[in-house]
Amino acid sequence: MKRLIPILLIVIVAACQSAPPEKVGQLELPSFAPRHYICYRVSEALNIDGELNEVAWKNAPWTDLFVDIEGDKKPAPALSTRAKMLWDDEYLYIGAYLEEPHLCASLTERDAVIFYDNDFEVFIDPNGDTHGYYEFEMNAFNTVWDLLLVKPYRDGGPPINNWDINGLKSAISLKGTINQPDDIDEGWFIELAFPLNVLREYCGGVDAKAGNQWRINFSRVQWQYDVIDGQYKKKTNPETGKHYHEDNWVWSPQGVIDMHRPETWGFLQFSDVVAGEGEEAFKFNKDELVKWELYTIYHAQRLFKSKTGAYAKSVHELSAVHLPELQYVNKIATTGSLFEAVVSRAESEFNWHINNEGRTWKMKK
Repeated sequence: MKRLIPILLIVIVAACQSAPPEKVGQLELPSFAPRHYICYRVSEALNIDGELNEVAWKNAPWTDLFVDIEGDKKPAPALSTRAKMLWDDEYLYIGAYLEEPHLCASLTERDAVIFYDNDFEVFIDPNGDTHGYYEFEMNAFNTVWDLLLVKPYRDGGPPINNWDINGLKSAISLKGTINQPDDIDEGWFIELAFPLNVLREYCGGVDAKAGNQWRINFSRVQWQYDVIDGQYKKKTNPETGKHYHEDNWVWSPQGVIDMHRPETWGFLQFSDVVAGEGEEAFKFNKDELVKWELYTIYHAQRLFKSKTGAYAKSVHELSAVHLPELQYVNKIATTGSLFEAVVSRAESEFNWHINNEGRTWKMKK
């Protein structure tokens, strides 16, 4: 919904508000602190063999170590995980190392639900509107699952499982022996090449180009295992008879156990500097603070509707869910089943919009 239909009630935020309404819920959101990474160029195409031994890879910086998906709410992961990225005119390259004393895998069919094994995952939202993004998963057998999300599951977005990353290159290098519990392994390296012409499908005009930024994140799913009859078996909770929940370790944390919150993913900034030949600083776009305020309104509206059956018609009414102080909001418009909010900052040439499905877009003032 890019334009407000005439019947919408527009509520301008007033300087003075009456007493706050009775509380109906508690909005809990993480602070806005996504990671960022400068993606340097390669001068020659990489050989995708899982070794990460080319000079370009050695010159590419590692990300910070992965943390729990809930961030500081949980202890640091027991095993280290980190990634690095490069690019050229044809591919976005991703490398990763996962420390792992017990290499194991079971799934061998492409597009199986790979996170039923220990796995490594990549999420890419090229234009950062939270809709139209890519998910990729792989296990230590190099079995892959690639799918496209039209919009997040929270907004009713169906996964398109029969979509493939045509031209994908993937490889692993095991530092140890897989599915042999009688020894201790070191871990596994991952090397990926995503064709940019495929990822362009949902770039929304934000191409892989020096200076442009994409939203990206990585996840590692880690299960607890027992060794039974010489084989790895997922550990069972004796109180419930079910497997213990998996750990989710990520590069840029979500604050909740839900990878499908693209607004919390990290920033990848493309650079024309060849890896090892210089450095480039990350350029934070302050409009991202405006967008984060939109996501705050979006999550607040979802909570408000779940408690009252309707969307709030004003920021004042929305304060019933302990809405934090807002700096940029211009207006909220609602019907019985839809809402749209608009925010901007004085220094920007754009107004930013969000709708009840969580999609953001910008329009010239």
